[in-house]
Amino acid sequence: MPVHQATLNIRPRGAGLHEITAAVAREVANSGLTRGVVTVFCLHTSCSLVIMENADPSARRDLEAWLDRLVPEDDPHFTHTLEGPDDMPSHIKMALTRTSENVPFAEGRLLLGTWQGIYLWEHRRAASARQVVVTVMGE
Repeated sequence: MPVHQATLNIRPRGAGLHEITAAVAREVANSGLTRGVVTVFCLHTSCSLVIMENADPSARRDLEAWLDRLVPEDDPHFTHTLEGPDDMPSHIKMALTRTSENVPFAEGRLLLGTWQGIYLWEHRRAASARQVVVTVMGE
């Protein structure tokens, strides 16, 4: 089975959901494959990947706000705080979400639903460059 693999270098503009759908779709097109599955994998422990609604930004804001309430920065039980108050919460948020997503494709196009997008979810306020591995497999 043919495989195409590339690493996306992403520079998030701070905490929040950053859409990477177009970059993943470009790698599917670059693969030359017509149908199969693409795996997107995040190489970090303080950000994650999600498939989320891409039409109404309020859905993403509500999701971010809900997770912030679930894992607040000011929890006095956290001991892993060397890199700042958002350090341990970012690791917990990553563990509660996902580090990879799989999306089928056909005719060289991602088979996402009408309102779906692929997002890097940065959990740190002052994020550094992030790397996401895109592996396209198929025929």
